[in-house]
Amino acid sequence: MEKLGKLPKLYLTVVFIILYTPISYLIFYSFNSGGGMSNFEAFTFEHYAAVFEDTRLLVILINTIVVALLSALISTTIGVLGAIGILLMRNKKLQKTVLSLNNILIVSPDVIIGASFLILFTLIGVKLGFASVLISHVAFSIPIVVIMVLPKLKEMSPTLIDAALDLGATKRDVLTRVIIPFIKPGILAGFFLALTYSLDDFAVTFFVTGNGFSTLSVEIYSMARTGITLTINALSGLIFLVTMLLVVGYYFINQKTKSVLKGGSK
Repeated sequence: MEKLGKLPKLYLTVVFIILYTPISYLIFYSFNSGGGMSNFEAFTFEHYAAVFEDTRLLVILINTIVVALLSALISTTIGVLGAIGILLMRNKKLQKTVLSLNNILIVSPDVIIGASFLILFTLIGVKLGFASVLISHVAFSIPIVVIMVLPKLKEMSPTLIDAALDLGATKRDVLTRVIIPFIKPGILAGFFLALTYSLDDFAVTFFVTGNGFSTLSVEIYSMARTGITLTINALSGLIFLVTMLLVVGYYFINQKTKSVLKGGSK
């Protein structure tokens, strides 16, 4: 039994080593004063300085952040309303069908989604650029938000809504003062997941981005094709740091929300 108990820990250790060793290797050589990843010469920040001295790269960074924030906000708003609409469906077969279609979008390959959006934008005459990237990111983020919010909605007792209506609350009051505060952890989870998916996405963005507009993932791919430089290491290290800070920030916000809810229930 003791040996069986150690297997999950061993498995997790191996998985973390496989995942984080390449990232650590990449970040380690981002501080190398040499020009490659084979011989560490001396510690330096020059490659990080090169990232911030590159005006074009900074513009692309701003593009990426703006698209990620806007797509996360829009998809969270639509996803929350969509999850509430799915929950309120009286036709259970229709409800299951809509949920299945939502789940299919999550597991569908990004290449197929990206190609589909490219064909759609070409047919309706949408110019590839900021708008096409934003619409695409919103579209593939909405199902993620629905999946995060729906379980919290199912946990909520219908008596809370009935009690609010009996006390004279309007439908708007029920939504803003009862439902949204209760499902807030799910909303935050959906927002942060949508944000990180947008920041990390390459396949969909590669299809729908146009001349004059790019995101970090596409730019890193383009830079890597011309030859690996340690500037890519520095840029990748910064992206990893930002992503890690987002995850840690979400964890603390989630813990604070849970403690507030527990305190309120007492």
